[in-house]
Amino acid sequence: MKRILTLTFALLFVGNLHAFAQILAKIVINNKSTSLRKDAVVEVPWSEIVKLAPTIDTANFIVVQQLNGQEVAHQLEYKGLRTVQNLLVQLTVGADEQVMLQVKKGKPSPYDTKTYARFVPERKDDFAWENNKIAFRMYGKALENTKENAHGIDVWAKRTAKMVINDRYKLDKYHIDHGDGLDYYHVGKTLGAGNIAPYVADSVWYLGNFTAYKVLDNGPLRSTFQLVYPAANANGLAISAVKTITIDAGSQMNKIAHVYTFNNRTEIPVAVGFIFRNEPDKLTLTDPDGVVGYWEPAHGEDGITGVGAILPSKPTSYVKQKKQLLAISTAKNNQPFIYYAGAAWNKAGEITNKEQWFNYLKNYKRDLAAPLTVKVSKK
Repeated sequence: MKRILTLTFALLFVGNLHAFAQILAKIVINNKSTSLRKDAVVEVPWSEIVKLAPTIDTANFIVVQQLNGQEVAHQLEYKGLRTVQNLLVQLTVGADEQVMLQVKKGKPSPYDTKTYARFVPERKDDFAWENNKIAFRMYGKALENTKENAHGIDVWAKRTAKMVINDRYKLDKYHIDHGDGLDYYHVGKTLGAGNIAPYVADSVWYLGNFTAYKVLDNGPLRSTFQLVYPAANANGLAISAVKTITIDAGSQMNKIAHVYTFNNRTEIPVAVGFIFRNEPDKLTLTDPDGVVGYWEPAHGEDGITGVGAILPSKPTSYVKQKKQLLAISTAKNNQPFIYYAGAAWNKAGEITNKEQWFNYLKNYKRDLAAPLTVKVSKK
């Protein structure tokens, strides 16, 4: 009996090590909106943590729920710099709810990788990225002047939380569903699933494919990278661009910050666009406040893809062409034009019809307008 009690106590002690660990800082996250924030990735300024714990070891701390001691997945975000910029945590915060976290000394548990991005030189300079919901790719310079060339964002359908990019490229049969999804989305000479391009003289001007890249952060909760586009002609105007794309775990959307550089003007019109399919009645959402969506027709047994974007402000206009749906806005010289674009696949089983997809886009914009608030304090 004594041995059983001793063993029980030892197990309880080991199981509650987090409870006895030194508290370095307290984080309070508030959701002042009326919507549930499920699996939200929240930014906590690292400088505020360091003020309270200047000797914190970046490899030996944990984040736990104050209420129950449960560990919360976290990531240090560098944004391509040498020093940490943010502590990222992923958690669910209910409507009008407050969640309290503690930063403690300890060895973090291994987390599942939920985002990933990489350059793919073995496939003509693709750049591919994904999270636990969906995957995408953009096309590099090596694909130009080939029959495969395309200018827009490509979608890779997924129905698994696992990362699939490396396996699909290795197998080299990603146009076939082997149980976790496939690439059946067609881009061609369009903006695909929400790419952006100058819209000059009532025409979309494709500036070519990216020639350089840089990975700024790479999982497990957020991946961010940059693509560089050299100067190209748009109706006589030389325009270069740098695109920064961020994908968070649990989201169908990418955050895209696109910076155009040009001379002799302060701004240019731009188009965020989506390729149309050949069906008579196109299921589209063109909200005047800048939410645009398209629910594609079924592609045989491959399923249905929904695509969409959230613009930073009301678009100048919506243009429906034969091949594309375009949302027209204005981008200023050397200033980031920030918008959100993404996709969903009905066979993933979460968003299965146009009503759900259009509501997802509208709710996403609503939540952007009411971000979670973060406060860091000492214990």
